[in-house]
Amino acid sequence: MIFSIELFLLVAAILTLVSVLASKLSDKFTVPALLLFLAIGMAAGSEGLGGIYFDNYHVAKSIGIVALIFIIFLGGINTLWRSVRPLFAPGLVLSTAGVFITALVVGFFAVWILKFTLVEGLLLGAIVSSTDAAAVFSVLRSKKISLKGDLRPLLELESGSNDPMAVFLTIGLLGILSGAGATALSLVWSFVLNMGVGVIFGYLMAKITVAATRRVKLEYDGLYPVLTISLVLLTYAVTTLFKGNGFLAVYLMGLLMSKSDFAHKRTIVRFHEGIAWLMQIVMFLTLGLLVFPSRIIPVMGSGLLIAAVLILLARPVSVFLCLIPFRFRLSEKLMVSWVGLRGAVPVILATFPLLAGTAQSYVIFNIVFFVVVTSVLLQGTSIPFVARLLGVQAPLDTKTKFPIEFEQAEGIDASLEDIIVPYNSAAVGKAVFELNIPAKALVVLISRAEKFIVPGGSTVIEGGDVLLVLANNEDLKALQRIFVVSNDPG
Repeated sequence: MIFSIELFLLVAAILTLVSVLASKLSDKFTVPALLLFLAIGMAAGSEGLGGIYFDNYHVAKSIGIVALIFIIFLGGINTLWRSVRPLFAPGLVLSTAGVFITALVVGFFAVWILKFTLVEGLLLGAIVSSTDAAAVFSVLRSKKISLKGDLRPLLELESGSNDPMAVFLTIGLLGILSGAGATALSLVWSFVLNMGVGVIFGYLMAKITVAATRRVKLEYDGLYPVLTISLVLLTYAVTTLFKGNGFLAVYLMGLLMSKSDFAHKRTIVRFHEGIAWLMQIVMFLTLGLLVFPSRIIPVMGSGLLIAAVLILLARPVSVFLCLIPFRFRLSEKLMVSWVGLRGAVPVILATFPLLAGTAQSYVIFNIVFFVVVTSVLLQGTSIPFVARLLGVQAPLDTKTKFPIEFEQAEGIDASLEDIIVPYNSAAVGKAVFELNIPAKALVVLISRAEKFIVPGGSTVIEGGDVLLVLANNEDLKALQRIFVVSNDPG
């Protein structure tokens, strides 16, 4: 059946709209949104209500790669550099050695359970070795809880940087399996080249992108996000052409940009958030369409065993071994072990053996899909309970959303920040003009009882007020002393 462009757009619009609306159910029922997107794709597929037949693995792989480029870039640019910098060492070990250990453990058990050859087993292990922290945090956010201490930034750093290692192992093992002349020794050199080139190009393109947004004066503000889109795609393409890891380059590019100030940064980040969400929906819908449920049923038994090995053995072993040199409590290590959810990356990587025509490619694809769904269902829905059980949960830090935005511009030494006034603050009960507010600082807006107040000199400060202030770093510290200092004698 040949679709007209109008019919194609109609189907695409309906599926996307249903996916967006279904995301509300994710918060209500503590189910990661990716699982709902997959379910919608499967329901629309040839064995579902929609009856759409789709089995083009090449198209699915291409869509997946493009989607991952933007999702990984957003993961980098949305990461707070100051929070992950102290955790760079454990995060790097988890995203490299941790992925390798996971692949080894799953691989050996795949040889035993599935009667695969060693390389085929290791290939399956490599494909399912990366994690997806976005699903973890979406579940936690739906329950209005977070994680204590360094757990959140550690998971963000690990999940954002472990996809490149999984991609490298998958491609390397495929090279050995296909008889392309790859050996274990050549993989070591390939790893150094792959990661080294990725780091170099990621660093260079971050510098170029920041400089471009600062110095290129475009006539239309809407062109700045277009500029970053082109540079993100350029980073991946050029890095890959030079035998580097394009995903690592894109992630590092975003991470280094996150710690820099440049023109229209807020607009660019928000735009890429929208692009990343669209990419996730398109990617999961495509993967859902690609799956034939009737082909999953025969591998459910072996898939369940592989999932159990991955969740209960491989992930904990890799986490505990990798974190030996670092000071993490037992409860923290157990939590990191449990939240190793699998996302879209394993399913996309599972299309690589299909396109390479390896012997067990269809079995691997179907098992990987089953493992991902099992991981999301079992681990994803139990995360809040496990966090409470281990005592690592924390209240979700929800910042007040003010109806005012401020773009950092060159030459302006100030930023918009919010300050929460404690109920025992010395400023409570005083008018704004009575407080010794620095001359260059400005209280722009006050959030009180879910309403916004435009302050004047006679406005009286109350406990629990959230103040939106415009100030530089020095004046901000002075404002925090004014509003946060306790009125208690002790």
